[in-house]
Amino acid sequence: CGRAAGNGTPGRVEDLSRSSPYPAVAALWQAAAMTARAADRTRYNRATAHLDAPIAIVDLEAFDANADDLVRRAAGKPVRVASKSVRCRALLERVLARPGFAGIMSYTLAESLWLARAGFEDVLLAYPSADRGAFAELAADPKLAAAVTVMVDDHSQLELIDASRAGGREEIRVCLELDTSLRMLGGRVRIGALRSPLRSPAQLAELARSVARRPGFRLVGLMAYEGHVAGVGDAVAGRPLRSRAIRLMQTAARKELAVRRAEVVRAVRAVAPELEFVNGGGTGSVQHTAAESAVTEIAAGSGLYVPRLFDNYTSFTARPAALFAQPVVRRPGVGVVTVLGGGYPASGAAGADRSPVPYLPEGLRYDPQEGAGEVQTPLLGSPADDLLIGDKVWFRHAKAGELCERFDTLHLVEGDRVTASVPTYRGEGRTFL
Repeated sequence: CGRAAGNGTPGRVEDLSRSSPYPAVAALWQAAAMTARAADRTRYNRATAHLDAPIAIVDLEAFDANADDLVRRAAGKPVRVASKSVRCRALLERVLARPGFAGIMSYTLAESLWLARAGFEDVLLAYPSADRGAFAELAADPKLAAAVTVMVDDHSQLELIDASRAGGREEIRVCLELDTSLRMLGGRVRIGALRSPLRSPAQLAELARSVARRPGFRLVGLMAYEGHVAGVGDAVAGRPLRSRAIRLMQTAARKELAVRRAEVVRAVRAVAPELEFVNGGGTGSVQHTAAESAVTEIAAGSGLYVPRLFDNYTSFTARPAALFAQPVVRRPGVGVVTVLGGGYPASGAAGADRSPVPYLPEGLRYDPQEGAGEVQTPLLGSPADDLLIGDKVWFRHAKAGELCERFDTLHLVEGDRVTASVPTYRGEGRTFL
């Protein structure tokens, strides 16, 4: 039968009524899901009736439920919040105030310093940096140096940091990153992100020794992000064979990585017995990574907003929490409306899945000749005939935090009211990438 996302609120709704042995029951499930989404639309429209679109909202009930789900799946291990997937200080503060969350995983050094100055005391920079000015600030400020951990996967990065100190003598906290990619057929097939060059226990141990020998640095952590598991949905709509292949790949990848990660942790701890953390995971693999004894904390962020790319997972279901609305400005004909703007593509390999998806009212779709436009977006479907000039159409972005690069404010919705309006990074004048 059709199945709605967790807690009785629909996220991904599977139309299985054709294959169900009980089509009437399937139809009831489908109708219930559609009714719940219609109720959400009514709430959002009522809450934002005083606001002109374009606007962006976060449904706090859904946001908090998603946070609880991440903690449940982490099974007692702390969840470090990926700031690039949130990009709003108020919501970072909200989630970090909840039990089960600890620390931020940032994406640039400038952002890391900004967050540390704002009072966030545990910031892990998940990517190497070449920002010499920011390294000089870090090395000169005891508070910043105590709060921020930088990522290293190459000797030359250590040299760049040293050359950037400009007289600063503070000890730099360092984390090493492990390449998690799955390699098969003698390395001829590689599945996974092109990130760290460090793959073997020996390679990690060698760099760990370099950090240990180098004055002014302290090795405190190890990170391994398995993006081909955590960030790839295994239930691709309408593509059962591809979905099956992805699940087989991910099963093999998890098994291989669990063994190799444990070996790497042992090798690095032999050099740095006081290692503070071993970070792993992502929204799509929380429970699997948490089951590894070598891992001490989990990273996740997209699972709070739940953008459209996180609909296609068998490992979890969650509630869309972040949406944006565009106003209807034209009615070109029967079954067509045009909304202002909407062309907010997500990063990554270009494709239809990188576009926002029309979400509420249900049943709208893009014109295949135009797609999501820079200034206007035509939408097709029978619900268009019920929309008036000025009505809102609600969309979900393909990715999580990238939505916040388009809006300076997030309106926080509780029930059918906006209870607060908070700035995004952009709203605070910060665009780090």
